[in-house]
Amino acid sequence: MAHDYDVIVAGAGMVGAAVAYGLACEGQRVLLLDGADTDYRAAKANFGLVWLQGKGHGYPAYQRLSRQAVHAWPEFARQLQDDSGITLDYEQRGGLHFCMSDDDLAHRAARLDAWRGQAPELPPCTRILDRAELRRRFPTLQLGDAVAGASLGEQDGHVNPLRLLAALQAAFLRRGGQLRNRHAVTAITHAAGGGVQVSAGALQARAPRLVIAAGLGSAALGAMVGLDVPLRPQRGQILVTERLAPLLPVPASGMRQTGEGTVMVGLTQEEVGYDLGTTSAAAARMSRNALRILPGLAAARLVRHWSCLRIMTPDGGPVYAQSLTHDGVSIALCHSGVTLASFHAGPYARALAGGAPLETLDAFHHERFNVQKVA
Repeated sequence: MAHDYDVIVAGAGMVGAAVAYGLACEGQRVLLLDGADTDYRAAKANFGLVWLQGKGHGYPAYQRLSRQAVHAWPEFARQLQDDSGITLDYEQRGGLHFCMSDDDLAHRAARLDAWRGQAPELPPCTRILDRAELRRRFPTLQLGDAVAGASLGEQDGHVNPLRLLAALQAAFLRRGGQLRNRHAVTAITHAAGGGVQVSAGALQARAPRLVIAAGLGSAALGAMVGLDVPLRPQRGQILVTERLAPLLPVPASGMRQTGEGTVMVGLTQEEVGYDLGTTSAAAARMSRNALRILPGLAAARLVRHWSCLRIMTPDGGPVYAQSLTHDGVSIALCHSGVTLASFHAGPYARALAGGAPLETLDAFHHERFNVQKVA
C-alpha cells in the first residue's frame, strides 16, 4: 500500500533532517527516508563550524545567505535544544583564520576587504589582528613563532555536529514526523491525481511535495525528475587528539577544540573520487601545520584519523531548485549543512510548507552551471 504525506524528504543527513524538522514545526505530515549506514555521509567528517568570514567570496548571494543563517543560529539552537532535549555545545565567541607570514596576513586582509565589498549593505563582522593584537585578545593562546596574526570573524562559532544531527532527528520525531532508516529511494514517479509516488524498498509513499536532500546520492535521484545537478565528491581527512586542557579558546579554520577537550585538525581538500582511504602524507601535513600554530600539541596523543566525502558543486555553492517535469519536487544541496541548518529548518522549510519558492534562491539554481544556455 502507498502511504500519504504532505511532504517526503529523501535524505536524513544534515540538510534533509533540518528541512524535515522545519516542515514538522510547520505542522506538515513528513516522511523522512534515510539510506544505509554504509552510504557516503558527509556528516561523518563534519568539522562543526558555524562559519561566516570569507564564505561566498566571489558569490555575493551565498555570502548573504550565510549571514542570514549565522544570524539566526542562536535562536535556532535554543529552540532545537528545547525540542530535542539534546545539548548542542553551540558557542558563538568568534573564529580565527591564522596567517603564517606578514604577506599571508596582508593577502587575507585584502581578500576580506573584497569579500565585504561584495555586499556593502552588510555590517562589518571581521577584523585583522596582528600577532600582538591576537595575543592581547586571547592571552591564553600559546602561539608558535611562525604565526604572524589572524583574521577574526566575530560572528563565527562552532557546534558538536553529531549532537546537532541527533537533535534534528529527535526533534523531528517529537514533532510527529516519521523516519525510516535503511529505506533509500529507488524510484520517483508521477502519482495518480497529482504529486509524486516514491519507492523505497517495499515502501510506497505519496505526497504533493518531495525534497531531494540525499547528498551525493542526489545526482541519481535528481536525474529521475529532470534535475541534473553536477556533483562531485571531495575527500576531507581529519585527525583528532586525546582530551586536553583548554588551549584553543575559539575555533579556527582547520582546527578546533571540542567541548570534550579533544582537538580536531583538518580538513584536506582532495579530488580522489569516491576513495575513502586515509594517507600518512595528509596526516603528516596536517600535523605540521597544526604544530606551527600550537606547539603545545606536540605532546598530545593522536586517537583517530578518518576521512569522508563532501558534496561539491562546480562553484562550491549550494543548489536549490524545483523540477519542471515533476510538480512539487525540489532539490536542496550544499556542503555547509551545519552553517545553513538554521536556514533549512527556518525560511526554507516555511517556504516549502507554504508552497511558494523563495525568490532569493534564484541565484542558487543549478542552471547557472549550464554555460551554453547562459551564453
